[in-house]
Amino acid sequence: MIELLKAVLFGIVEGVTEWLPISSTGHLILLDEFVTLNVSDAFKSMFDVVIQLGAILAVIVLFFHKLNPFSPSKSAGEKQQTWQLWFKVIVAIIPSGIVGVLFDDWMDEHLHNAVVVSIALIVYGIAFILVERRNQGKHVKVISDVYAIDYKTALMIGLFQCLSLIPGTSRSGSTILGAILIGVGRSAGAEFSFFMAIPTMLGASAIKGLKFLLSGVSATGTEIGVLVVGCVVSFLVSLVVIKALMEYVRSHSFSAFGVYRIILGVVVLLYFALLG
Repeated sequence: MIELLKAVLFGIVEGVTEWLPISSTGHLILLDEFVTLNVSDAFKSMFDVVIQLGAILAVIVLFFHKLNPFSPSKSAGEKQQTWQLWFKVIVAIIPSGIVGVLFDDWMDEHLHNAVVVSIALIVYGIAFILVERRNQGKHVKVISDVYAIDYKTALMIGLFQCLSLIPGTSRSGSTILGAILIGVGRSAGAEFSFFMAIPTMLGASAIKGLKFLLSGVSATGTEIGVLVVGCVVSFLVSLVVIKALMEYVRSHSFSAFGVYRIILGVVVLLYFALLG
């Protein structure tokens, strides 16, 4: 029961931080410093990624009509437009997919620690504030419709997603920040970031799941329960957070998230400095 309660906490953190530009992986790594699941190392490495499946399902549920090219209520042109959106998403995830497959083990070994997370939180927090200040008061023409994102723009956003492979950077943070830098509006950039998450997380979860199976380690009944509870909770929390974020970005900047990242990064650095 204690492990399942811990899984609920991990699911809440995943559901909140996956979509806000504050790094879900970073928060899970930091949470693990204070709340340790009583599971094998192989399972924990897989759990931190596969728990994202619940969050993915929330995107599919909330944007099902927009993402469904077979919807009978869509015209032939709208269906073609939806297919084009999917093709752009696929183009966008290619760069991070290549880098992730090639360097996954190395990054797990060298980058998944509190110091790297803290530095990434601070650096990208500063970046968000600077970008928002640069755009403040300027009437810059931006791409306001996710369907209007072209293939070149999609690829450029995908290149920014490669930065998110560093724990603490944030997948949504790097893609949304990159989208803003190249002229995509916050709302359209956030939506495209959410859509990119579907194949990205499915691929990452498949890789981690396969590695776990090939490791020869069997999951216990408690571990399976932990995974199921974590996914269900992350799904339910994500439903709320995604709706709230889409409403927020229509009239607010991301500067507040930048401030949060800097404060959290400094606090964590000081904590581990004192601990050492």
